[in-house]
Amino acid sequence: MDVTEGNVTVSVPAQDGEGTHESVFFNPVQEFNRDLTVAVLRAYREHEERADTYLDAMTASGIRGARAAAEGWNVTCCDVDEEAVELARENLARNDLDAEVVHRNVNALMHEDYFDVVDLDPFGTPMPFADAAFANTRDLLCVTATDTAPLCGAHFDSGVRSYAAVPRNTDYHAEMGVRILLGALARAGARWDTGITPLLTHATNHYVRTYLDLSGRATDANESVDELGFLHHCEDCLRREPEQGLIPHPPETCPRCDGNRVLTAGPVWLGPYRDPEFVADVRDRVTDDMGTADRAQDLCDTLEAELDEPSHYDQHRLCKLWGRGASGMDEFLDALRESGFAASRAHYGGTTFKSDASIPEMEAATEDR
Repeated sequence: MDVTEGNVTVSVPAQDGEGTHESVFFNPVQEFNRDLTVAVLRAYREHEERADTYLDAMTASGIRGARAAAEGWNVTCCDVDEEAVELARENLARNDLDAEVVHRNVNALMHEDYFDVVDLDPFGTPMPFADAAFANTRDLLCVTATDTAPLCGAHFDSGVRSYAAVPRNTDYHAEMGVRILLGALARAGARWDTGITPLLTHATNHYVRTYLDLSGRATDANESVDELGFLHHCEDCLRREPEQGLIPHPPETCPRCDGNRVLTAGPVWLGPYRDPEFVADVRDRVTDDMGTADRAQDLCDTLEAELDEPSHYDQHRLCKLWGRGASGMDEFLDALRESGFAASRAHYGGTTFKSDASIPEMEAATEDR
């Protein structure tokens, strides 16, 4: 069947699995991911004018590579599946686009060739491809992780194996996934003396997506490592406390409620996971021909204003803890700001927010709302 995204139309396997190229994977839900990627590529090219080569590392139908080629990038599409390679070539030709399509193990390709931009969008964890990607990516690394259960601690052992970190299944499970992933990528980059600066990161539905500006200097890798640390979380009173550094010192009991159900997660990325100016630029480059344009612009609006606190709260969860009904989110956040605290919505859901206030301070500031 045919699918049109942006200004390309490609053939993809029928959803019932019948027809040609039935073994090639295509996920229509990822249109949002691909639309946002195109906007990021547009913004990044203004930021890094010399950036020219783009690797679609697991090309499948070739739609991601075709959309990058339509934006003027010098594209290489790679896949280990012969049917995917054949379909990608057909789709590029159908749109009169020039790109190289190679049938290879992408880890071997990334170790041998340099690319300005590498896009990793695998099924599951991206970590088996991280070292090869950091080895020869010059400028921008785009990464998707679809294994959100291991990332957020719901599948604890799998998370430990994949990310060499301790994930915890907390109230802020989506952000736990974001920060576990970024922490693992920062450590992978450091092995290649490469520092990372997250330009835009989001957790959406079943995946986490991040865009990392890379710097190939050991001093920058050291600065990235300095952004790592741990989160200590009390399951009784919901207190959470970040701790910078690679050696954790978890409290035996919670300093607030003296409870002993304190969980420690990490190493996690404790620094910012987006650049507000870059996010605003991305929003301005979302165009009406994108099927998810409104959604992409709304996400960018929220991300631009989102605080850099390393965890988020859910208003309904807090109000249940306090034994009272929830108010409107705008009213709730205004009450925090009127009491002198910073507060913003978080992009994880309609009732999620961030604040520099402690939970008792939040309760006091909002009790009459």
